[in-house]
Amino acid sequence: MAPAHQAKSSKSARSLLTALVVGTCLFAGLSGAKAQAPAKRPPAAPQATPQVAPQAAPQAVPGFWDPRRRPERPDLSRLTVIRFLTETDYPPFNYTGADGNPAGFNVDLARSLCEEIKVTCTVQMRRFETLVDALSSNRGDAIIASMAVSPQLRARVDFTDPYYRVPARFASRKDAVMPEIRPEYLEGKKVGIIAGSAHEAYLKAMFTDAELHPYPNDDAMRAALRKGEVDFIFGDAISLAFWINGTDSGDCCAFSGGPFVESRFFGEGIGIAVRKGNDVLRQALNWALFRLWEKGRYTDLWLRYFSVSPF
Repeated sequence: MAPAHQAKSSKSARSLLTALVVGTCLFAGLSGAKAQAPAKRPPAAPQATPQVAPQAAPQAVPGFWDPRRRPERPDLSRLTVIRFLTETDYPPFNYTGADGNPAGFNVDLARSLCEEIKVTCTVQMRRFETLVDALSSNRGDAIIASMAVSPQLRARVDFTDPYYRVPARFASRKDAVMPEIRPEYLEGKKVGIIAGSAHEAYLKAMFTDAELHPYPNDDAMRAALRKGEVDFIFGDAISLAFWINGTDSGDCCAFSGGPFVESRFFGEGIGIAVRKGNDVLRQALNWALFRLWEKGRYTDLWLRYFSVSPF
C-alpha cells in the first residue's frame, strides 16, 4: 500500500530532532499515502489477489478519531444513494473479487458506511487517474480509493476526515531488531531508502549521522536488506508490513522501532473525496466513519485486512 508521492521539509537542533522523531503519537500524527495529483501507484501488496489472513495474535489498532470530538448527526433525509468510485487494482484496498465484483478494504468500508447511513450504495471501479474527473462530471458521488489529501487535490475536491494514515517505519533483519530508534542510535548505520522519496528527505533532515543508501525501487531496497547489504530500510509501513509477512521476504526481517507520522513529510492522511461544496455528503460520511469506529466495526475491518500492523 505504498504511497505514490512524497513531500519534504527540514529540521534543526538535535534535541528538537529527537523530540520530533520519537514523538510519533498515532492519534495526532498525520502521514501520507498517495499525495499530490492522482497517479497510478505500484501494487500495494505482493500478491495480485490478497489473502485475508486470520489474526495470529491480538494487535494494536490505531485510532484515527478523537472521542472528545464526536460529530453531530447531520440531516440525512436528502441522501438516498451514494455512488462510490474506487480504483481497479490496488490490493488489498481495491481489487476485483473472485465473483467479478469490487472487493477490498475500501469497498467493504464504503458498504459499511452506506449501512450506517441507511442508504443504497453502489461501487464503480475505474482507473485511479480518471477518478477525480469522473467525480467532477457527476459520474459518482464520492471517491474511496486510498487517495491522499493534498493541497493540489483540495483545489478540486473536498475531503472527509482521514480514515487512515500511512506511517513510515524502519525494518531490519530479525537478528538486529531494535525496540526503539532515535537519530543517535543509527550513527554510522547503513539505511536503505527509495531515491527521491519523502522517506529519504526525512532521514536527511532528521537522521543526519546515518549512512543513506538510495535505491531505485522497493524490490531493490528490500533485497539489499535481505542480503545484509544495509542494516535497515525505511519506507511506507503498510507496504513493508505486507512484505514482512509475505513470501518475498523469506521470513528475514521485522519492524524496528515505532511509526513515524510527521505530516510535513508524509502527508495529511487518506480521505474520501466528494465534489466541492457537497457538505451534506461530506458531513454524513464523517458522522458514519466516527460511528463505525465507535461501534468497533472499523476495528473489525482493519484486523481482517491487516495481519501485521503497520503501526
